[in-house]
Amino acid sequence: MMVIVAIVFGYLLTCVCADRVADVVLSCTLVDEGVRLGGVGGGTLLTRTPATLVLRDVPVASDESLETLTSFVLPSIPDPDAILLEVKVSSPEIPNAHVLLHADCNEQEVMCEISRYSPGGSQETSGSAYFMVSLNVEGVEFSTALILQTSMLEKDQSTIMQNKLGLPLSQSGTLLTEVIFLVFSHVKSMSAPLRGDVILNCGFKQQEIPLAQEVAVEWRLQHRGKGWKVLEMMTRLDEAEGSTVVNAERRGSSMDASQVVGEGDASVTLTKLKVLDEGTYICTVSIGIFHAQQVIQLQVVQPPHVSLSEEKLVLKTKSPQTLSCHCANYYPLEAHMQWLSLAPTDTEPTVLPDQGSLSSHRQHGDGTYSLSSHLSVPPTVSPGTEITCRVSHPALDGPLSVSLVVERPQPGSYWWVLGFMVVTLLFFYQVMR
Repeated sequence: MMVIVAIVFGYLLTCVCADRVADVVLSCTLVDEGVRLGGVGGGTLLTRTPATLVLRDVPVASDESLETLTSFVLPSIPDPDAILLEVKVSSPEIPNAHVLLHADCNEQEVMCEISRYSPGGSQETSGSAYFMVSLNVEGVEFSTALILQTSMLEKDQSTIMQNKLGLPLSQSGTLLTEVIFLVFSHVKSMSAPLRGDVILNCGFKQQEIPLAQEVAVEWRLQHRGKGWKVLEMMTRLDEAEGSTVVNAERRGSSMDASQVVGEGDASVTLTKLKVLDEGTYICTVSIGIFHAQQVIQLQVVQPPHVSLSEEKLVLKTKSPQTLSCHCANYYPLEAHMQWLSLAPTDTEPTVLPDQGSLSSHRQHGDGTYSLSSHLSVPPTVSPGTEITCRVSHPALDGPLSVSLVVERPQPGSYWWVLGFMVVTLLFFYQVMR
């Protein structure tokens, strides 16, 4: 049995392997309510205390090397001031918990926050204490909210109590807990096209002995300081006929009751996305007196349609000509337009210092925007010069360009036009005589 200890961005990771499982030790923060602030409308000052979370029996893939792993040893003398929570993750299993094993190697920070939890508003249930643990890994689609329940310990004169929490410690100096309920998501943020469809992922698990047979799922959307309900479902996990009640306040939103019951899949599907669908989605799953949430950011995107006002540009001898580039029906607002010129003698295009005059943004009824840029092309430009309008936008994988080549006037074209006008005038003169 081997051990890896690494500190990355203030994150402590220790792995203990036996029978293809490992223990992960995380440096966390215990967030607790402190003193109340004075004054009208004064809130509560939160206190933050260092804490440690030991996740026992995290599965290790069969192709993982165990050569660098050694055993993790708990403190030999229990410290009543230390906050050290110990929990098994095998039942129920934390989805994708293996990413915690590699976070240090990938230089990814693990965000771990612990807080006291009151089921249904009560302080204690059956003599147990509860904690909510929020886990997120930077740069990885891993987000989980755990509800932990402390194990029942027999107290005697030798029992050591944790000073801050007032809870009995095990002989090894840890608070023994178990996961009784968790809500997770495989995505933290995503983008989807305007008028397209999207599935927002949310799932839940509970311990083998069910907390309750009824489950309620609520999806809410918050955007720019406002919030409203998208969809709500209540059903029974024993698949009782007619037990499912769905309230979809957003047209085109749906959940699969059979997936909720059979797989613990509380994902919501949104069809025909609008700009107004963008924002922060909150998935809340409630089982009995317990509930937990996941948050997903959704951005609606629409790439622009880019076009030039002219299909070709023929030089005039005296006056400059205006060439317009239209960037239409895009979302979000961030669009950047640029003019480039490539003369016949050049090998690389040149960004024109005069970027042209920009129109104001125009917003359409579907929430998308349009913008135009106008470039004055002087008569001194060399024939054969390629003029390009290049547009950058978050919905594009890369800049989008449209171009045309400046053409020289056709020889004798002016005399031909003049001759045509003379013939036309003579014709009308003869007709009117």
